[in-house]
Amino acid sequence: MKVLVSRFALAALVALAAGSIGALQFTVVAQETDDPAKIQIYQRFRDNYDRNPDAAYQAARDYLQKYQKDKDQYVDYLTKWVAAYERDDRKRQLGGFINQKNWNEAYKAGAKILADEPDYLRAQIDLGYAGYLAASNKDESHNAEAVGYARKAIQAIEGGKAPTEWAPFKGKDDTLAYLNYAVGFMTLKTSPETALDSLIKAAQYDSDIRKTASTYYFIAVAYESGPYKTMSTAYQNTYANKPETPESKAALEKLNVLMDRIIDAYARAINTAGSDPKTEQSRKDWLAQLTNYYKFRNNGADTGLTQFIANAMQKPLPPRPAL
Repeated sequence: MKVLVSRFALAALVALAAGSIGALQFTVVAQETDDPAKIQIYQRFRDNYDRNPDAAYQAARDYLQKYQKDKDQYVDYLTKWVAAYERDDRKRQLGGFINQKNWNEAYKAGAKILADEPDYLRAQIDLGYAGYLAASNKDESHNAEAVGYARKAIQAIEGGKAPTEWAPFKGKDDTLAYLNYAVGFMTLKTSPETALDSLIKAAQYDSDIRKTASTYYFIAVAYESGPYKTMSTAYQNTYANKPETPESKAALEKLNVLMDRIIDAYARAINTAGSDPKTEQSRKDWLAQLTNYYKFRNNGADTGLTQFIANAMQKPLPPRPAL
């Protein structure tokens, strides 16, 4: 009886294990063996794969290292199980690396995850937002790949896809708001025109981003260093110190429209910053900028500016003008 059990033990164990991992089903054909070491290693895998996956993984690795050349159904099964375990382990590790601010390892793990599963939305979301977290901690080395991941995630979510869970975000709209904010933040220096569209979009969703002062400050900066700078330079080169013409008047009106958007954004930044002591210096800087623009548009007077700031969030954020 003892020999009979040893001959069929592996077949029974494989059948049990296969039943627990639906993706790895296969037809079980009994394999006879009198090798106690082979049975012992597989028994160790079987005893642990459900309650202690790490120990099961080590047992599977030990089995494959010793019996890889057998190329039978047991080797095939364990090879697939190990690959699935390693894929899942990388997914578990990704969140840990991000929480530890180990950006290099996070993006290495993410690249491997998405090489196996190019459309794995959870990794795209996490890696897209992790780029913002890294950049805000003065590490901009991952900006380009993070922006790519964030854009893929945005496109997938807008197309109707959803991760298993939205956490750490509050839901679909909250996720889209933060991903667009992340893209805006990471592209602000290199492409303010692109950043502007993402930041305005981020502010449209019902999320904390809409109530965050930095959102509107970055919108103001994006206007200033993007379309306003471009059009102001063109105006100076073409029309400065020359008699007014219909063309120069039209160009100036377009500049004023952009200036009004900048004024609006700074007012929103100050309004949403409130009286938080942490933002006191920023509020002073923003108010100085706002006051200069506001006076320019109001014949040198700042009359009504305080009320303008107080009412800033009572109206919808104006869209980017089509100039």
